[in-house]
Amino acid sequence: MKTTNKLKILNDPIYGFITIPSTLIFDLIAHKYFQRLRRISQMGLSYLVYPGAHHTRFHHALGCMHLMRKAVQVLRFKGVEIDDREEEALLIAILLHDIGHGPFSHAMEHSIVDKVNHEQISSFFMEALNDNFNGNLTLAIEIFNGTYPKKFMNQLVSSQLDIDRADYLKRDSFFTGVAEGNINSERIITMLNVYNGELVVEEKGIYSVEKFLVARRLMYWQVYLHKTSLAAEQLLIRVLKRAKELASEGKEVKASSALSFFIHNRISKDDFSNEVLDTFSRLDDYDIISAMKEWQFHEDFVLSHLCSMLLNRNILRVKLKNKPIKEELLDKLRAEVMSKYKLDKKQADYFVFGGEIENQAYNVNKQNINILLKNEKVVDVAKASDQLNLHALSKPVKKYYICYPKG
Repeated sequence: MKTTNKLKILNDPIYGFITIPSTLIFDLIAHKYFQRLRRISQMGLSYLVYPGAHHTRFHHALGCMHLMRKAVQVLRFKGVEIDDREEEALLIAILLHDIGHGPFSHAMEHSIVDKVNHEQISSFFMEALNDNFNGNLTLAIEIFNGTYPKKFMNQLVSSQLDIDRADYLKRDSFFTGVAEGNINSERIITMLNVYNGELVVEEKGIYSVEKFLVARRLMYWQVYLHKTSLAAEQLLIRVLKRAKELASEGKEVKASSALSFFIHNRISKDDFSNEVLDTFSRLDDYDIISAMKEWQFHEDFVLSHLCSMLLNRNILRVKLKNKPIKEELLDKLRAEVMSKYKLDKKQADYFVFGGEIENQAYNVNKQNINILLKNEKVVDVAKASDQLNLHALSKPVKKYYICYPKG
């Protein structure tokens, strides 16, 4: 009988060759739930601003697994006890941490499903895969959920200086061409250690952490919260909202069977049966794109125009302000749209709206990044740094936006 070599080597544009370390991890990567990540854009609609940003969640998950292996090697070298079972569980936890993302990543988080975030759906997928793989993911799930006694393992997967961020900042910087986000993830990983059961960074790594936090702030303003990406994401959310509205009124809204299910049903956290999860696993960016290509010719003015704007990159005009948008301005712009296109107020709300965005590179009140000084004192990075800007980075910055049609 022919057997497949499961210890494959993959070529990654960021790190070069990445090896798949075990047959279980190969089988997880080969599973349809994970292969779906090839069809989920890592950065949503950012390619409308940065044409190179077409990389996927699949790329990111494999990059995270590679960096986690490096982190395990570094920590073992420094005398931290991580046995083979724990190592494999760490690799699985980071490999599957984003498996619950819906089409276009964050844009769909509250549009397709009702108040269920991707972390919760990732948990559902991991539980389903655990049943599939005879309980071999139990330890990985404990690490992912933070219930495993070794706290530093969960911090490697999810914290303010985790493997997830170490990969996506470097990867997104590469594919967008925004050099400000290019961090030295290998240097940061080399400086990691464990002290009293918690993840710390050795003192000589403090400048790499400062660069990481500054890079994160810049990437949020320049890329993730770029005003055009923001407007495009809001349009996409409204496309789904309008499609659901029309479906609830009994109007025909053609879509793939998987997308149709979520358009015609309100699915909350409690509704996620194995059947619903399986239907969700059939959703990806292509369902949304093909639906919009169909819906741009829909008889409903709102749905057809929203889809046409996105497909042809005729995005709404966006203005960012430091103060909240005045309701009178929104009313004025709404009245213009109602008059121009013969719409009622409810329809005009799809084209004229405001909101707020927030950027906080470092939160001193949440899972701090701790620096281990040479005298074995542990200090928060904002206090250990001689850079005043780290205190500034820990303050949330709010901006307010208004979107409305051009011309």
